[in-house]
Amino acid sequence: MSTTYAIPNGRTVMNATLYTGTGTTLNVNNADLGTNGFQPDLVWIKSRSAATDHKLTDSVRGATKAIISNSTASETTDTQGLTAFGTSGFTLGTDATYNNSGATYVSWQWKAGGTAVSNTTGSITSSVSVNTTAGFSIVTYTGTGVAATVGHGLGTAPYMMIIKERNTSLRPWPVYFAGFAAPTTSYIYLDNNTAGGTGYGAFWNSTAPTSSVFSIGTDPTTNESTAAYVAYCWTPIAGFSQFGTYVGNGSADGPFVYTGFRPKFILFRDVTTASAWNIFDTSRDPYNVVGQYLQTNTAGAEGTATACDFLSNGFKVRVTSNFINTSGDTYMYAAFAENPLKYANAR
Repeated sequence: MSTTYAIPNGRTVMNATLYTGTGTTLNVNNADLGTNGFQPDLVWIKSRSAATDHKLTDSVRGATKAIISNSTASETTDTQGLTAFGTSGFTLGTDATYNNSGATYVSWQWKAGGTAVSNTTGSITSSVSVNTTAGFSIVTYTGTGVAATVGHGLGTAPYMMIIKERNTSLRPWPVYFAGFAAPTTSYIYLDNNTAGGTGYGAFWNSTAPTSSVFSIGTDPTTNESTAAYVAYCWTPIAGFSQFGTYVGNGSADGPFVYTGFRPKFILFRDVTTASAWNIFDTSRDPYNVVGQYLQTNTAGAEGTATACDFLSNGFKVRVTSNFINTSGDTYMYAAFAENPLKYANAR
């Protein structure tokens, strides 16, 4: 019996789009390979050719409002950054971090649900833009300083959440990941390369997210009184997204991880020891072996190293080092599809 997938073409809800800066107003279109473009709700931009900050802008906080994944800095208003979300991409102003003349860039984009709506499911009222088909929501809320719950709108429990306080430069980016051995008391930070921690329940109130809410404790990183937060929440969707862990073997014949789709984008992180977060995608590397990487926790320009093969049904690690394959270390990954296996072509 043939399997029917909710998202037969991943590029209609998530894409990695390459562009070259002009230094003048620039419209970036995310349509490719015969697909129609989509209006993105989260746009994550990084220069490939220069050491500049990662910039994340979303439709809930609004155009020009940026946060930086490689920094604890508070939200900024970049008036000449990403100035508008369009029906097939976005518009950039003249800010050199987004659009320096002659510089090369990648923009990773996800489609949520457009205009946010009020969600009163949790003890804190949130604003939520959600795409349940793609398993992605953008949530904003205001902290209370006491243990609380926040509605996320997904309809199923999120597997991965990334949260950032928007008001101060003191707070890192905690990541919740259901694949950790003890996820409700574990943490790791998107903005630095320190090893993950365990035995601390104040981020997530020692409580797993449910199909309707996630929990936050009393730590100001996720719940400071009157502080504003944004949370990016994902749940796996068959044939489109998968989140999980694998154990490195230290061999060039590294682990194979089955996803059930041909990946478009994968984020990797060693959770056993101090390590960078590495992002790969098939827009920058259309052929195997995939190796052009950018790191969420550093402003560094794009690097190149033998890393892995993106296959029709998953990925195969091809490196021996701690990059993504130290023997005995546990690695987390977040993968998004070009196509389900049913529709995938060889690379």
